[in-house]
Amino acid sequence: MWNSEYVKVWVSNFLLNFAFMLMTPLLPLYLRDTFGADKDMIGLVLAGYALAALLIRPFSGYVVDSWPRKTVLLITYFLTCIFFGSYIIAGSMTLFAIFRMVHGAPFGACGVSLSTVMIDTLPPSRRAEGIGYYGLSNNIATAIAPSVGLILFSKFENYDMLFALSMVCSLVGVIVDATLHLKPREMLDNKQALSLDRFLLLKGWALFLVMFTMAFCYSILSTYVAIYGRERLGITTGTGVFFALFAVGLIVSRLTGSKSLREGKIVRNATWGILVSISGFILFAAVHHPIGYYAAPFIIGLGNGHMWPAFQTMFINLAENNQRGTANSTILTSWDLGMGVGMLIGGVVAEHLGYYMAFWTGVMLYAAGLVFYFTYAKAHFERNKLR
Repeated sequence: MWNSEYVKVWVSNFLLNFAFMLMTPLLPLYLRDTFGADKDMIGLVLAGYALAALLIRPFSGYVVDSWPRKTVLLITYFLTCIFFGSYIIAGSMTLFAIFRMVHGAPFGACGVSLSTVMIDTLPPSRRAEGIGYYGLSNNIATAIAPSVGLILFSKFENYDMLFALSMVCSLVGVIVDATLHLKPREMLDNKQALSLDRFLLLKGWALFLVMFTMAFCYSILSTYVAIYGRERLGITTGTGVFFALFAVGLIVSRLTGSKSLREGKIVRNATWGILVSISGFILFAAVHHPIGYYAAPFIIGLGNGHMWPAFQTMFINLAENNQRGTANSTILTSWDLGMGVGMLIGGVVAEHLGYYMAFWTGVMLYAAGLVFYFTYAKAHFERNKLR
């Protein structure tokens, strides 16, 4: 499983997510301190990124299945790198919002390309396990990048330096991807009539809805965790610890869940992950104390670490071999849609009803997704899976 090409993709994905997470916890503060943005405006600006990624994901799956994947990967990764640097020259809220939104398109396409190339490098017997370990590249980046960003900002108080560092990290990722050697593969016949299933995996609609509710809940929490901690709990330097604990939970669950993934217990991992993660969200929303603030992310990480590789494998198992890009773009589209809608609605609720109600709004929708999973989505997958 740990062949050289898989390792390269793993490292490249780590660098991409490190660059992204380096500035994620600081962006709400940057918008408020630099441009005087209120909660509504912060939610709107940050949702633009998710919206662009959402719009591009389905087309990314089609392109990745129809053209050479390495070429698609290098182009989208390089564009992502360039747009990290564009924030440095954004001198107004409007310009920053435009750059942020446009940035979502190459980032969204790059994520689809990386995950699809990763699956191509794995032997079929180790696919589910490989997806789980691949997620560790995200998790480790999530564990250390926010803390690095917060430490650097507390020392230098320079947002532009962080934007430049993100651009450099992603550029290294482009260089790593340029060394990939991929096997020839079957591609889609572009002469065939286009259909919706070329862009979205229609058989995955039930899983799509469940993943949407989870992303909705997570987006509200992750967007406002820094401001909430500072304004309500007096936690001024703990955001990095929050994300580190979240990532530790992810890492622990990926390592402990790899055996059951290797044994094919995909649905069990997904079910366990959903139940654990929602308990963490409830804890965060219910306990307005540093104990809840720091215990919740570890529990959410434990749940997500089991759930994500299981759900991604379930999407892959619903797809034909030449639809891997489409399957990957579908699960990422569900995540982007949930994140974008969560940021928009969460911003409105937080502005008018407060942070606590915003967090509970996310929990309630996720609870509805959990009910749908147990009453329909799980059985729908079992009826339609191909492998």
